[in-house]
Amino acid sequence: MALEWKLVIDVADPHRQAAFWAEALGYVLEDHSPQIEALLDRGVIGPEAVTEFGGRHAWRDLAAARHPDDPFDAHSGGGLGRRLLFQRVPEPKTGKNRLHIDVRAAPGEREDELARLVGLGATVVRRVTSAGGEWIILTDPEGHEFCLQ
Repeated sequence: MALEWKLVIDVADPHRQAAFWAEALGYVLEDHSPQIEALLDRGVIGPEAVTEFGGRHAWRDLAAARHPDDPFDAHSGGGLGRRLLFQRVPEPKTGKNRLHIDVRAAPGEREDELARLVGLGATVVRRVTSAGGEWIILTDPEGHEFCLQ
């Protein structure tokens, strides 16, 4: 039996990061506002637990992007498949990632994809050429490394 999973990434601004990665990957920003509004109405959570992002209620310290073709829970808005969850942490990033995301451009489209990612807020760190291939190391808006192949 295979396990379901999500990748959780510690960040300073979960909403900005989720928006970047949703656009970068062609994913969908999760909408948790119906669940949040129901919990607020019942007094289960207070206003300190939420913020507004994109004109709707969102969790203050969490935001996620999910694959558009994967199932999701209609009540919570949470994805049930390929998903990136960004959680706010107080400490800044201090070193190189021990885990990173590789994205692959279509054949012949790497430079166009690079320009698109930079336009979204990525920064080029360096280009790598080795016996195993070529790729570009970038960072997302908060400095998390990822590779474009």
